[in-house]
Amino acid sequence: MIYNFILDHRSGFMQLWKTGVIILSVWAAYMLRFDFAIPGTELRHLRSGIVIALMAKMLVFYLLGLDRGLWRFTGATDVPRIFVANLSGSTLFTIATAVVVGRNFPRAVYLIDLLLCFLLTCGCQLTVRLYHEMRLPGIPSGKSAKGLLIYGAGEAGLNLVREIRSTPNFQYRIVGFLDDDARKQQATLLGVRVFGRGRDAARIVEHLRHKSIGVDEIVIALPSASGRKLSEALANCRSSGVPCKTIPSSGELLSGKVRVSQIREITVENLLERAPVSLELEHIRESVSERSVMVTGAGGSIGSELCRQLLQFRPKCLVALDQAESDLFKIDLELRERPHGSKVCPVIADIRNYDRLKAVVQQYGVTSIYHAAAYKHVPMMEDHLLEAVITNVLALHHLVRTAMQCGVKSFIMISSDKAVNPTNIMGLTKRVAELVVSSMPTSSERGKTRFVSVRFGNVLGSNGSVVPLFKAQIAAGGPVTVTHPEMRRYFMTIPEAVQLVLQAGTMGKGSELFVLDMGEPVRIIDLARNMIRLSGYEPDVEIPIRIVGMRPGEKLYEELATTSDKVSPTCHEKIMVFRGSTFPQQFMEHWIAGLQELVAQGDDTGVLSHMWDLVTEYQPSEKWRAALDTNRMKAVVNA
Repeated sequence: MIYNFILDHRSGFMQLWKTGVIILSVWAAYMLRFDFAIPGTELRHLRSGIVIALMAKMLVFYLLGLDRGLWRFTGATDVPRIFVANLSGSTLFTIATAVVVGRNFPRAVYLIDLLLCFLLTCGCQLTVRLYHEMRLPGIPSGKSAKGLLIYGAGEAGLNLVREIRSTPNFQYRIVGFLDDDARKQQATLLGVRVFGRGRDAARIVEHLRHKSIGVDEIVIALPSASGRKLSEALANCRSSGVPCKTIPSSGELLSGKVRVSQIREITVENLLERAPVSLELEHIRESVSERSVMVTGAGGSIGSELCRQLLQFRPKCLVALDQAESDLFKIDLELRERPHGSKVCPVIADIRNYDRLKAVVQQYGVTSIYHAAAYKHVPMMEDHLLEAVITNVLALHHLVRTAMQCGVKSFIMISSDKAVNPTNIMGLTKRVAELVVSSMPTSSERGKTRFVSVRFGNVLGSNGSVVPLFKAQIAAGGPVTVTHPEMRRYFMTIPEAVQLVLQAGTMGKGSELFVLDMGEPVRIIDLARNMIRLSGYEPDVEIPIRIVGMRPGEKLYEELATTSDKVSPTCHEKIMVFRGSTFPQQFMEHWIAGLQELVAQGDDTGVLSHMWDLVTEYQPSEKWRAALDTNRMKAVVNA
């Protein structure tokens, strides 16, 4: 009640506080100067000094805003500001007193008064902060508050303690710290004890329970840690059997998207079994700045991130092309809200329409094309072969022809690791697309075009990836569906994928295939279990995991290269370039013409057989193998 009354009348109380501190410091300085026995002859000087000090210091404190901060947030950075305000006030007090009172005023009082006033102003503000940090306003005691163990006694962990203590709505009771730093063992920070290392989490939780101190959650306060470090911390927490969460990363904090206290579940990006790859981007500016670039599939997860990152290099014009109106509208709105100074041109167009593509490239004078538009969902494409071929192969061929005829400087096509020894229609079409791109010459009569392909692993968080699917299934209470317990995939983040595309655009000389070093493949079922645990549930207990069987065309393991691919290093240690078998352009043009005829006839098996002749390593699913065998038997009989 009293505290709220003071807050409601803060301005008046601040003036009263300053008055009291100034009077007290001058009076105490006199007492110390005369050994607590002020002579009667000095009382007049004391009264004059108090009046002058009030006028001088009140003015300086007001001008320097000494009373405008919130004391509950006072920290070490405020001490210099408080000292400067006191030094300035005391300087003005000294000058004014020397003029009004003269040399009879005791000079030692000036220095003693400065020190006392500084200590009093600092002490009052730090006392208020200490009061807020030591009390837990609005936090219910006992079983109604969750016992919280904080993993990480660094700056993030300490900030979390401060904010929990100062925020009434947090239903947490801080139990202690875990930290792997040997110097912090058994230390007490902000009144909270460091009980031990992370690997001792299970023992510490059990020890606290024996002492009737419940631990309901562990928060990992390591926002800048690497993926491997977070994985280790997660394993330590998991051994205790207590649900664990994390606080946001440093990037999110710096961007202002979240606050330290926004405890949340760990994202799968944090659990990559490697450090995220950051590529060199200096050379990209030369190829993008003040030029016209085009991104196909601009409304998709990869295409939209390409647009975002390209804008930081200030192209003259960014042509964002997509046939999906709503997705294109969203990314256009987002890009226009970003400060960039480039012209953004959203274009609704279908890459299957060659004449429309050529008109767009000529209209905007495009010098670089980043081709991200494609059908990519494996099970869907198994049932829609012709649509996959028209979009992923024939439309790609339209773009390649357009780039050559319009003198585009560089053409970068996004492929997939599913193109390696493909077992599904989507991977087969991507492999054919790679062969089409690699068959293009590096020069033509109308100019020089560098054609390169970039082969991706699974992109975390992209449309159709397992991450949003698992999140939705967990939010619905399960089950989380996994096709096979031993299925493994390479993973990369959306920023990594896009940086690879941009880097490839500057490194390629023509006909290369670039691949990012993505570390070791990760088991999908392990991702599922980690996401369940980090959402606060126990896998196979609270959220079941159901093995649903492999879908048509799926492989247990994805590969990055075939045995015939020749691997060569590049100027970047995390990027590899593969040079495999290619076909002459004339042969590919003749082959494409045959493919177009079969597509026009609607001959599914004929189209697939035609592609199989080109990509002999293709392994059809049972459905398509039966159709191909039947088709070939008919051909033998007719012959």
